[in-house]
Amino acid sequence: MSPDNIKATNEATHERIDRAADKTKKGAADTVRRVQDKLDAAADRAEEGVQNAADAAARSAHKVADKAGEWRDRGTDLARQTRDNADRAIDSVRAFVGDRPIESVVIALAAGWLLGRLLRSRR
Repeated sequence: MSPDNIKATNEATHERIDRAADKTKKGAADTVRRVQDKLDAAADRAEEGVQNAADAAARSAHKVADKAGEWRDRGTDLARQTRDNADRAIDSVRAFVGDRPIESVVIALAAGWLLGRLLRSRR
């Protein structure tokens, strides 16, 4: 083989090697791009899932806070009503005792005696 033939063969070999390297690089770039696209799509789905979960958790927390506020308001109203009822009952008892002191003493003595009998019978 002549030096010119060897040089031509080497050049042809180099060209095939370069084409193969270019083809490999292009294939690798295409593969990396497809993987990146799939990873981006997966990341988008994961982000959407996290956002949906956070929104659902926030809605639930709002409902719980609203319900707790309702219960607090109901408790406050019930406490006020109970206090008002107790005040009215005490006022009624005071009025009764003021209007009928002797009857009140007799009723108190009878209630004490009855309570004493009930508690003594349990021993």
